[in-house]
Amino acid sequence: MATPRRTGTESSATRAFLLDVTERIMREDGYAAVSSRTVAKSAGVTPALIHYYFPTLDDLFVALFRRGAERNLERQEVLLASSQPLHEIWALVTDAARTALLTEFMALGNHRKIIRDEIAEYSKRSRRQLTDLLTSRMAQYEPGLAEIPPPALIFLIGAVSRAFVSEQAIGVSEGHAEMLELVERLLARLEPRQPTASDGS
Repeated sequence: MATPRRTGTESSATRAFLLDVTERIMREDGYAAVSSRTVAKSAGVTPALIHYYFPTLDDLFVALFRRGAERNLERQEVLLASSQPLHEIWALVTDAARTALLTEFMALGNHRKIIRDEIAEYSKRSRRQLTDLLTSRMAQYEPGLAEIPPPALIFLIGAVSRAFVSEQAIGVSEGHAEMLELVERLLARLEPRQPTASDGS
């Protein structure tokens, strides 16, 4: 019987560093640029160390995706305490770095089923979480918005943010400024800016 291959612990600082390096490569050069050799070269280590922590390239991609997914879910959980959840959701989904990385993973998912399954599971959890958030807060909005099903609103917000990223990647920006202005105007109407202590000084 073969002895299970020994791998590095998930709490290792080295493992976290390797994930940071992989993430940087994906952001700068795309998922196709990621390999044990490129990660090792960028990290200043040997490919053997990459394989010690991540036996396969899929293991590396899955670990990186899961780390980002859990961070995003934690950020969304904070929105539950916000007085302006729509503003917060919009800021989250239009975070350029976050959305660009997710777009890379979605492209990768077209070629790797394990990544596609991870994205699907995360997307379901994320939408359920945001839908529950909005459902509990819809009463605070004007009747017109309250008539929109929260799942549809969450889908629309996500679709718009992904469209921005995918079009900007190919140099298309027509309509973007106008759409951003429209969204900001709607948000300001639905969730007026909360006064701060400095406003009265």
